[in-house]
Amino acid sequence: MLWIFWLVFAYFLGSIPFGLFIGKICSGIDIRNEGSRSTGATNVARLCGFKYGVAALILDVAKGFVPVIMAAQYSHNWLFISLVAAAAVLGHVFSMFLDMKGGKAVATVIGVFLALAPAALFYSLICLLIVILLSGFVSMGSLTMAIALPIFCLLTGSVGMVPLACGVTLLIFWTHRANIHRLAKGEEISWKKNK
Repeated sequence: MLWIFWLVFAYFLGSIPFGLFIGKICSGIDIRNEGSRSTGATNVARLCGFKYGVAALILDVAKGFVPVIMAAQYSHNWLFISLVAAAAVLGHVFSMFLDMKGGKAVATVIGVFLALAPAALFYSLICLLIVILLSGFVSMGSLTMAIALPIFCLLTGSVGMVPLACGVTLLIFWTHRANIHRLAKGEEISWKKNK
């Protein structure tokens, strides 16, 4: 029963659409109808301004970090912790407040691995930043991070997190399927165009 409580709590927290709230409260817009139509931090930054995008990023990261770090205090069972992490991420992607729609999981995944495998996350984020700086595409950087996570989990000794990392890699590719299509057609939006 306690496992069920933790999973429900993580899913509920992950479902809170902070980006949507920030867009409506700070800029009076529904970010689901503009830009990339995502509730994530990148779209918030694009439509509402950099500082609001950073706020959305921090809150979305917290959605993954908080339930996982709390669950880890309750139990060290890697399966339990992985399930709590997955629930938070799935809550972000399939929000109960947005008719089972949501963001693309990247920020919440960062929060999860900040709690569970910070070294693997650190190297994966370096890959993300390098790709974004070279290509100009946040989506390409996010996909690179997704590929790097399970590899660096293995290389840094966080072997128990490899299955979770592989799962979120597949999920991030699925949530970015429209971005992948635009990248292939040369129609993806570059952050450099907004500078």
